[in-house]
Amino acid sequence: MKGAMSLKKAALYVRVSTLHQIDKDSLPFQRQELENYAKYALNIEEVVIFEDAGYSAKNTDRPKYQEMMKRIRSGEFTHLLVWKIDRISRNLKDFSEMYEELKDCKVTFVSKNEQFDTSTAMGEAMLKIILVFAELERKLTAERVFSIMLSRAEKGLWNGATVPFGYVWSEEEKFPVIDPDESKIIQYIYNSYESLRSTLKVAYRLHEEKIATKRNGQWTAKTVRDILRNPFYIGTYRYNMRESGGSRRLKNKEEWVVVENNHPGIIEKEQFERVNKLLSDNYRGLTDVQRADIHKHIFSKMLYCGKCNSLLTAGLDAARKDGYRPSRYTCVTSGGAKRCSNYVSDIIIGPFIFNYVSNLIRLQERITPKHSLRDMERALLRGNSFIDVVGVDNESLKETHFALTGNMSGQEYSLNTKDEIEIPNIEIERLQREKTKFVRALKRLEDLYYFGEEEDAISQKEYIFKKRDLQERLEELDDEINILKQKNDDKTSDVFIDYAQHFLITKEMQQARQVDYRELSKIVGREALSDFMQTIIDNIVVIDKRVQSITFKNGITHTFAYKSLLQSKSSAPTKKQYKNYEGPVIEYLKENGPASRSDLQKATNITRDGIFTLLSELIEREIIVKTGQSTATRYHYNDKQNN
Repeated sequence: MKGAMSLKKAALYVRVSTLHQIDKDSLPFQRQELENYAKYALNIEEVVIFEDAGYSAKNTDRPKYQEMMKRIRSGEFTHLLVWKIDRISRNLKDFSEMYEELKDCKVTFVSKNEQFDTSTAMGEAMLKIILVFAELERKLTAERVFSIMLSRAEKGLWNGATVPFGYVWSEEEKFPVIDPDESKIIQYIYNSYESLRSTLKVAYRLHEEKIATKRNGQWTAKTVRDILRNPFYIGTYRYNMRESGGSRRLKNKEEWVVVENNHPGIIEKEQFERVNKLLSDNYRGLTDVQRADIHKHIFSKMLYCGKCNSLLTAGLDAARKDGYRPSRYTCVTSGGAKRCSNYVSDIIIGPFIFNYVSNLIRLQERITPKHSLRDMERALLRGNSFIDVVGVDNESLKETHFALTGNMSGQEYSLNTKDEIEIPNIEIERLQREKTKFVRALKRLEDLYYFGEEEDAISQKEYIFKKRDLQERLEELDDEINILKQKNDDKTSDVFIDYAQHFLITKEMQQARQVDYRELSKIVGREALSDFMQTIIDNIVVIDKRVQSITFKNGITHTFAYKSLLQSKSSAPTKKQYKNYEGPVIEYLKENGPASRSDLQKATNITRDGIFTLLSELIEREIIVKTGQSTATRYHYNDKQNN
């Protein structure tokens, strides 16, 4: 008997979902019961106990559970014992996957409370039946709670969320009420947009006038746009707009709960409608301001000829069939005795310059003295706009390295310089860790409310208030992190970087892997882009439709080396190799209608850069058209052009 016992080893898994249960000695009770059952019922002396305190069984994201499964896979155990089946999982899919692993590892699963083990056929059948009903109970509970929340929303009751700027939470009303001070700022934002007609300019104005956000964050074009689009400011309450699980994806409008005239508004409905029409017209380029903006040449008086050193003069290129007229910059001597033929179009120079500056800003956010010049060069030349660029001259890379790391003295990096750079990063890391804890706390709160055991369930009121507190703290942490990052960036003495950093807060340039020049000029405006270029760049030298050098306002010049024409033709895949995929892309769009870039990438099985290059070329040739932006971008076959 002892020989048989020595061959057995059991993993005992115990779990409670709340600290309240721990206080009631649930863990010690489970441990004792399982130890006795292993010893006296199964003749197993050797056991290892795995405890997860304060974790829900909704999923398997539990530290001790993961450790136990790792040791089971190594062949350490012959049995897995639990007090009740719901201690291990309430999710049918998760449990089924775990159970298949146990069978593969020849581990017997035993539930003490339900009195079965899977070493028998009846025990295995009972296990599956019980688990199906446990999953059903979990889903019914979630549906019941969701139904209650929808019912509350339909009555105009607050279900817990961040209180919008301009309002403050009222314990008496149990709903946000108008904040006298912040409401004036909301009205000012709406009035400013009607006069300026640019969310970016409104954000600049708020920044210049030192008007603070709710938590002293940074005003951006998106922040302003979100306020202008939010009908909460006219008394409309919306709920159930987005998918659950932290997704930003919108649900179908039929599923939204919209309650009009639910609470006092700050903005009159007539003004809200006017502003939102302006926003929509701005996006489509239909306003008088944008029509006047069409002929603004972004790089005017900045471009110089690389052949004769003369200025390139700005004019309009031929109109494309979609009405778009790019700027064309021609050498001033083209009509004189020298007859210089050098010229370049917005279509070429725009994507190059804006993507290069965008890469430069992102580089500033993460560069340290430890990064090599080669690291810098790779970061600066990331993207399809630089496919023919061999590199950037070393001297300018060295100067930029010194500038971006805050050392403009020309000396070697000292320990003090390193310390000055790392101290803010340590604080940022601390705040990031604290943020992670609050994200987990929010998730546990949701699990407890939706899926917690009956004796430990929290009330709806308690859930709403705790959720609000956690979300507000998360927003405060985000603001603190952003402020620290901004302070870290401010250490550099390069004024042009500071201006660029402020501008690039807009999502169009800060987050996009590739800046869409035409889309950016449509959203932000050509005049704003021109002002931005004049702020950070002194001059650009162009030769044979290529950017030879960029000189920034701080005096640093970046000079570019290109592949030879022959080398470009033989190695660059943009024209020849991708040509083979034109047919499949066009056929896919004809058969399936509008598609995203990822859809087309999967359909053709080519690289991300490859599909980006191909789509850009097809758009330029007007075979396809592009609508939307960001994740809502879709590509359409151009029926009008191709019929």
